[in-house]
Amino acid sequence: MTTLASGTDTLTRDALTVLQPGFPGTTAPDWLLRRLGEGLASVGLFGRNIASPGQLSSLTAQLRSERDDVLVAIDEEGGDVTRLEARTGSSFPGNHALGAVDDVELTRAVAHELGRRLAECGVNLNWAPSADVNSNPSNPVIGVRSFGADPELVARHTAAYVTGLQSAGVAACTKHFPGHGDTAVDSHHALPRIDAELSVLEQRELLPFRAAIAAGSRAVMSAHILVPTLDPDHPATLSLRVLTDLLRGRLGYDGLIVTDAIEMQAIAATYGIERGSVIAIAAGADALCVGGGLADDETVRRLRDALVGAVRSGELPEERLAEAAQRVRELARWAASASKETSDPAPDVTRVDIGLVAARRALTVTGAEDFTPLTEPPYVALLTPVANIAVGDETPWGVAAELERLLPGTETAGFAGDDAGSVILEAAGTRRVVAVVRDEHRHPWMAATLDTLLAARPDTVVVEMGVPQAPPRGALHIATHGAARVCGHAAAEVIAGV
Repeated sequence: MTTLASGTDTLTRDALTVLQPGFPGTTAPDWLLRRLGEGLASVGLFGRNIASPGQLSSLTAQLRSERDDVLVAIDEEGGDVTRLEARTGSSFPGNHALGAVDDVELTRAVAHELGRRLAECGVNLNWAPSADVNSNPSNPVIGVRSFGADPELVARHTAAYVTGLQSAGVAACTKHFPGHGDTAVDSHHALPRIDAELSVLEQRELLPFRAAIAAGSRAVMSAHILVPTLDPDHPATLSLRVLTDLLRGRLGYDGLIVTDAIEMQAIAATYGIERGSVIAIAAGADALCVGGGLADDETVRRLRDALVGAVRSGELPEERLAEAAQRVRELARWAASASKETSDPAPDVTRVDIGLVAARRALTVTGAEDFTPLTEPPYVALLTPVANIAVGDETPWGVAAELERLLPGTETAGFAGDDAGSVILEAAGTRRVVAVVRDEHRHPWMAATLDTLLAARPDTVVVEMGVPQAPPRGALHIATHGAARVCGHAAAEVIAGV
């Protein structure tokens, strides 16, 4: 197939510079290394690229052998959304747990330690934190990724997270602008819409982003959402009014604007990735995230050629593409200098398993006064909803692994559907049941399963690892405010009385 660019001219280099592509495997493919030589300045990592810290360090070293100032980005929120520990579950609780504790110094310390571990492995840009205010309890994609439903709480913890992460030499990318919290649709699948007046947006959605900007967030990620009050025609990622007039103009932000993954259906199904990419850069975006789903050289070539072609046709001003590429290079320079200058400001705070400390503090326990800790191995029933794409289904969650460590012989299985309650009772036999749920309030079958279990076995322990909107019930109810491995660890300690 013919291409529009040679790979050596300034226009082509700028087009490659604004891309943040992904790739398969745990070593860099030849095509990616070649593109780095041609001008590609950023690479995005996902769980599929990471097997261990040592392997990740080797991979980032391989990338830097081709381009020493490459931005290596990752979607590492901690909590439910982890790439660094996708196979085991995160050592850090996510935003909702940190918001439940509401100790901004703890949030800063957790973010710093997470950033330190990323920096040790050669990662210097994190697509985090989520600054979304989870004002809609039915939100299927944000949930525990948000610090909470109170805009002021979200704002202060977003600022603390940005400060902590960047103090470790890793650039923060605050997301999803102008705020994805008040949605009932997952933008991975379709285009969400937020019908809120400007006054509401100012007091709710925009407050955390103002705090992130004041804290010096080096990047901001746009959301694939339609907010008619701001722009009735274009989703935020493609909106000049949202990215340039609002974020740049009214909020005064001058750092890097990154799009959410351009292949998500909210953009791809309506505009296509090439057209969507051109419109996004023209609207004010500086970098295009791609590669969660489309992770190959053909995708890079398609987007490069779309941008080059749009400049040559006059649809995309060449100076806008050049400005975007320059912002990418500026962030790369900051990241390179930050990695040499950072030091650990509080080793006594951050190195003492800060993630588990935070997870323990985040627990909300109901019924503890009448509860006798378990001494015999229970039967753990994991009520498993369909995982959203941001979280993925490869990361283990629950309390069974930690209970097995404390109470050897613990058994577990996953369940879903309307008949789950009766199936669990039969499988458990005489053993004590520990029912683990995730967002009970969003899943009628899950609530009905608990009804069945508690009617037959009122001594059932319930662990809620999502947003605790449903009333607490069970002989013991533990809200962990997230499903990270450390959240399960902390809950298991309570159940076993450790």
